Amino acid sequence: MTEAIQHPFPDPPAEDAAVEVAPGILWLRLPLPMALDHVNVYALEDGPGWAIVDTGLHSRRGVALWERLLAGPLAGRPVTRVIVTHHHPDHVGMAGWFQARGAELLTTRVAWLYARMLTLDVQPLPTPESMTFWRRAGLPADRLAARAAERPFNFADVVHPMPVGFAQIAEGDRLHLAGRDWRVRLGHGHAPDHATLWSDGIVIGGDQLLPGISANIGVYPTEPEADPLTDWLQSCAAFRPHARAGDLILPGHKLPFTGLPFRLEQMIENHVAALDRLLDHLARPRVAMDCFAVLFKRPIGLAEEGLALVEAVAHLNCLLRRGRVSRSLTADGACLWERL
Repeated sequence: MTEAIQHPFPDPPAEDAAVEVAPGILWLRLPLPMALDHVNVYALEDGPGWAIVDTGLHSRRGVALWERLLAGPLAGRPVTRVIVTHHHPDHVGMAGWFQARGAELLTTRVAWLYARMLTLDVQPLPTPESMTFWRRAGLPADRLAARAAERPFNFADVVHPMPVGFAQIAEGDRLHLAGRDWRVRLGHGHAPDHATLWSDGIVIGGDQLLPGISANIGVYPTEPEADPLTDWLQSCAAFRPHARAGDLILPGHKLPFTGLPFRLEQMIENHVAALDRLLDHLARPRVAMDCFAVLFKRPIGLAEEGLALVEAVAHLNCLLRRGRVSRSLTADGACLWERL
């Protein structure tokens, strides 16, 4: 049990405060307007200022909160660098705001390209490709019609404009922050080229290394044939040789934890078991929308439907890539999946 998950810091920081988790490393928490109601960010001493790892969403509330954090726990010292672990809006949302104030942006090339592209790609209505994706996932006709008339989520709604220019970080790169040397290791599946930072005894894990909850593994209309679940499982396996039970993991959500070797095995087994359940469920043909209960083992409401749908397709695509299921189209344009 000494290698199981433990939480050395059981109480998260208050909204305007910070918790020092190691010399020169502060843990801050920003609010999110969703069921997962927060994102963790970290401030690391960087010469005369701070390097910030991830940023929260861009909003008037987010700007006001950062202004208070900069004046309060960050003691008025400038943000010199912003390190973005991956392109999702709760992590990259304020990066451009910090750049406008003089900070340098460091992230992976894929993360920057995705974030920059998505902030520029503002759509007033769903694209034809999105409609096709939802139809093939089995979304009912009335819900399809409703979505067709609604403005979809756009990155630009919650991500500050991103100026041209960033510094690339890649697998194996080294950074010096908070008096420590950090090695960049990339993960995949939740987001392509997701950066994690490894130092002696401390790992900044972003959404690649989370305790207690599973990172969303999703397929989207931009790449409907993708198999991110295989990428995720391979990344978890690749981290095994580097994981030590006593390392402090600083995750993108929830509480810092120890017990990473145990958690990696747990994350792998969770998805292996879900694939087994799904394969049994496909003894007769099903659409992706019919697979929620067996995959997630709990009711899925409308607020969670979008993330559940993309994750269901990810599991189905994984089984298809492995040659375990067949896929066919109905007359209504939905994909039927069936165990071979």
